[in-house]
Amino acid sequence: MFTGIVEEVGTVVQLDLAPGGTGGAGGDAAGDDRDARLVLRGPLVTSDARHGDSIAVSGVCLTVTDLPGDGTFAVDVMPESLRRTALADLAPGSPVNLERAVRADARLGGHVVQGHVDGVGTVRRRTPGPRWDEVEIALDPALARYVAEKGSVAVAGVSLTVTAVGPDWFGVSLIPTTLAETTLGDAAVGTRVNLEVDVLAKYVERLLSAGAVAGVAR
Repeated sequence: MFTGIVEEVGTVVQLDLAPGGTGGAGGDAAGDDRDARLVLRGPLVTSDARHGDSIAVSGVCLTVTDLPGDGTFAVDVMPESLRRTALADLAPGSPVNLERAVRADARLGGHVVQGHVDGVGTVRRRTPGPRWDEVEIALDPALARYVAEKGSVAVAGVSLTVTAVGPDWFGVSLIPTTLAETTLGDAAVGTRVNLEVDVLAKYVERLLSAGAVAGVAR
């Protein structure tokens, strides 16, 4: 589990897509049945990492498979992750938000983030303010129903408060710290971002649809 509080902005060192299959990098991974190996540089998150640990890479929970000891780490990316996320857009040199799994005795500074991406959104509008930016992100209408004003959403692994909602978009405000210390500071219009909605909303919907809540007919 994570909190959406980014610890450092790392860098992609290497992305090796397995041969065969369909789709590819640059946002064309829909229907791709390949897997990939991703090598990233993150001196802070690797400072106490061990083989098998979980690290969120721009909101995607991935398992550490190799730790050379030089501040880099490797992860395997399954076809499902390539299809569901924007990881296939990455290339050597790309910045990524990194966060280690939260300790049970740590403060929950953001919100409960699983690292299980629900879909990919696109930055559709960006309005600079005196010290902050107002950003609108387009998303699938089927996913938009889980996003509520003043609720929480993880965008590229960053825990944010929703400031406005529409049928196929939502808005967030990026404070100076978020602008300076995450990849969202440079996310231009058209940038694809991983989205994870509040898991509580999904469980509530599931319980209601199953008639598991007292007084609710099936």
